Amino acid sequence: MSPKISTSASCIIALVAALCPSAADRLYAETAGGLQRLKFNHPGLAVDLGVGLWAWPLPMDYDGDGDWDLVVACPDVPYNGTYFFENPGGGTSDGATLPVFRPGVRIAAGPRNVQVSFVDGQPRVLSPGQEYVDFPAAQYSQPRSLALSASFHEGKLRANQWKYADFDGDALADLIIGVEDWREYGWDNAFDDRGRWTNGPLRGYVYWAKNVGTVAQPQYAEPVKLTAGGAPIDVYGMPSPCLEDFDGDGDLDLICGEFVDRFTYFQNIGTRTAPQYAPGRRLLLDGKPLAAHLCMIVATAIDWDRDRRMDLVVGQEDGRIMLLRHTGDVADGLPQFEAPVFFRQEADDLKFGALASPVAVDWDGDGDEDIASGNTAGEIGFIENLDGGCPPKWAAPRLLHADGRVIRLQAGPNGSIQGPCEAKWGYTTLSVADWDHDGALDLVVNSIWGRVEWFRNTGAPATDPKLAASAPVEVEWPAEPPKPAWVWWRPKPKELVTQWRTTPAVVDLDRDGLNDIAMLDHEGYLAWFRRERRGDGLVLLPPQRVLRDRDGKLLRLNDKIAGKSGRRKLSWTDWDADGQLDLLVDSENVRWFRGQGWRDGAYTLSDEGDLATARLAGHDTSPTTVDWNHDGKRDLLVGAEDGCFYYLENAASGSTP
Repeated sequence: MSPKISTSASCIIALVAALCPSAADRLYAETAGGLQRLKFNHPGLAVDLGVGLWAWPLPMDYDGDGDWDLVVACPDVPYNGTYFFENPGGGTSDGATLPVFRPGVRIAAGPRNVQVSFVDGQPRVLSPGQEYVDFPAAQYSQPRSLALSASFHEGKLRANQWKYADFDGDALADLIIGVEDWREYGWDNAFDDRGRWTNGPLRGYVYWAKNVGTVAQPQYAEPVKLTAGGAPIDVYGMPSPCLEDFDGDGDLDLICGEFVDRFTYFQNIGTRTAPQYAPGRRLLLDGKPLAAHLCMIVATAIDWDRDRRMDLVVGQEDGRIMLLRHTGDVADGLPQFEAPVFFRQEADDLKFGALASPVAVDWDGDGDEDIASGNTAGEIGFIENLDGGCPPKWAAPRLLHADGRVIRLQAGPNGSIQGPCEAKWGYTTLSVADWDHDGALDLVVNSIWGRVEWFRNTGAPATDPKLAASAPVEVEWPAEPPKPAWVWWRPKPKELVTQWRTTPAVVDLDRDGLNDIAMLDHEGYLAWFRRERRGDGLVLLPPQRVLRDRDGKLLRLNDKIAGKSGRRKLSWTDWDADGQLDLLVDSENVRWFRGQGWRDGAYTLSDEGDLATARLAGHDTSPTTVDWNHDGKRDLLVGAEDGCFYYLENAASGSTP
């Protein structure tokens, strides 16, 4: 089947072209395969500054105008690139108020493991084994090999972070290298039946390679591991070593990040020319460990507010960048930092974290379709459609609350089959539907746990939604609830536990007026959980494997195990307007399974291929449908790995848009 892409100009492109031809050209350039990245379409709005999945910040004065800009590398798809966020000024000189940056401009591709350090006040950008000469002018086009192999550390590496620093005070720039070794950790499926991780930890080592050459012709000695308290420095992965004078005593201390969210301080108790490090201590804020909002943090030291104290600029997994401002105080030997503050930018690409999992719904009852979305952080956001236009004007995302608290489902130490390093992930994916049939829209949610739960809407049915605390979605199991074989914990009675990170798709599949669930069961088959009335209540029946392909074969959307299981995002809709429910499923973009109706007790779905040609997925995508152009057909909206949303007009019904 050929891709189902409209041949007409979309409403988004048409409007942008009318208002600003140059912006339309840019938008066309970003819309491979017919999918168009949505914009906030909201002049004057400021939102958190961010790129796609995983931010590697390179703070520097990129445009040479005397203030700090943010250059950010994003190594993932579909947002891969290195982006320049211009500082237009407007912040206070003491850093108490930050500027609102211009939208990011893509200046180059987005490699992994790029780091910036400063030598004689000039930014120097490195990746393993090479430097990019004159980065502000040339970006990555002038790589120069360093006199040291990028693979000197034998191991299963992910982060391999190279920076310059004069470690021993001899006026020569040495190399300081942080490596993240996964050999002992493995990756997947290593919990015992009590939830204890049986593999080893992530390792995060820091090496010093002394420059034994000259400024003009550097040569490097064999790298040696830095030690603290007589043992090698070893943090929990992703060390992002920052070697600066953090306590103001004239020598260079070390701050490391990690894969999860904390920062470790190693005080130099030696001298400027003969460093010696005390055992690591967590940086603290109000007596508790100072923590980033999310994981996969990448830290860079810079005097952002130019007060001669080194601050930290930190990127995290969802593409946002934060500032940890040094207060100038040192308490009990620990430098003190303010609470993290996210940088802000003029609103551009509509975005909600990473791996956005949207549902189009009129959440606030004002007659237009908003977006409710999950993300990797385990949050659920509401993005309000402000004008009902095409394209809509969007408000900044707001986090939904339940029982007075922000909804955030997280793995914790043993909720992810891929181990404790994923403690801060949640991977929320959801349906919005009237689950209890009381006239108000509720949330039905799955997450990293694979436990399906729901949040009852106790507010006004249409205009003032309020969510109660979560409760399990219950199934009338005839015996002990099933679970995936690799889930170490046992479900509670009646609990629905299935494969992780897969949409709990609420749909009235048999059209009897009751909302069912049709989603992956614990073994990856597409299954139908039918609803029925019993007395004054509703019950959800055990799943039936009645969804088949056109050859009569059961649809098993994922036959893999453990960390490779689940991950399927589903949306039921009548895509081709033939009166039968179709299924949209994540793929490189979105795959269309055409519904062919019930026959002999089975519902048939015919695989019609992808709806577009663009690759949006590194992990997966998440489809929903909208009708913003009010033509009576459901168009495609896709949440992508970068946390952005992509739109495709529907031409599959055969009618002319």
